[in-house]
Amino acid sequence: MSLVTLTVQDNGIAMVTLNRPEKRNAMSFALLHELVKTAKKIQHNKHIRCVIVTGAAQVFSAGIDLSDLNNPKNSVYAAWELLKPGQSLFQKAFLIWQNLPVPVIAAIEGYCFGAGMQLALAADIRIAHPDTQMSIMESRWGLVPDMGLTRSLKGLISLDLAKELTLTARIFDGQYAKDIGLVTHTDVAPLQRAQTLAEELIQRSPDALLAAKRVLDAMEHQPQKALRLEKLWQLRLILGKNSKLARKKDKQPDTHFLPRQYRG
Repeated sequence: MSLVTLTVQDNGIAMVTLNRPEKRNAMSFALLHELVKTAKKIQHNKHIRCVIVTGAAQVFSAGIDLSDLNNPKNSVYAAWELLKPGQSLFQKAFLIWQNLPVPVIAAIEGYCFGAGMQLALAADIRIAHPDTQMSIMESRWGLVPDMGLTRSLKGLISLDLAKELTLTARIFDGQYAKDIGLVTHTDVAPLQRAQTLAEELIQRSPDALLAAKRVLDAMEHQPQKALRLEKLWQLRLILGKNSKLARKKDKQPDTHFLPRQYRG
C-alpha cells in the first residue's frame, strides 16, 4: 500500500492523499520520502495544473510518527539529516510543495498537528473544516519545528502570535485558525471546496499561474527581487503561447490551454 497516493484527473487537477488511516496519517520517515517523490513527479508533469493535498479517512495528519522518531535505528539517520549542508529531508518534504510550479491547495479536516501543520502551511491555500483540531505541536515533545516553518509561516500571522502558538503547542480549531489568518477558508466540506477552487484556477493559463505564484512568493520572501521578477515573468508570458490563448479564451470559453511551457 502506497503511503502517499497520487491521482490525476482528466482536467489536470492532481489529488495527493496521505494514506496511513490506521495511524491518522502520522508521518513516518518512509512517508516523508514518499512526499518528496510524489512532489517530484508533479514537478515534471506539465499537464498537471493544480494540486490538492489531503488525508485519507477525513484526517489530514496527526503529525510525526513518534514510534519512528523514537526508534534508535533512526537516530543516526536523523542526526545526519540535521547536520548535512542544505535542506534536511524534514525540510524538503514540506518546502518542495511550496516550490511546485502549480497552485497547491490543502484540504484539512480531523487533525492537523505538528508535521501535518507544517505540510498544510507549505500549501498556497488552506481550506479547513471549522472543527479541525490544529496545533504547532513540536514543543510538547521537547522539539522545535524544523520542517520549513520559518519560511512557510512567515507573513501569515504576527510574530508574537506565532511565538505563542509555537511555545505553548496549544490545540485550536479551524475557525480560530481562519480568524487569525492561518487558513484561507473554512468549510464543512473542505475537499469539495478545494475541488471547486481548483476547477476555477484551471480556467487560467498554467504559465500565468506559475508566474503569479513566483512573483507573490518573492514579494514575501525576496522583496529585493520582486520588482525585477515582475518584469522578467511578464516578458516570458508575452512571448509564450498560453498568453495569446488566454486572450482568445476570454471571448471563446471553450479554448484550451497548452501544457505549461515554463518549468519555473
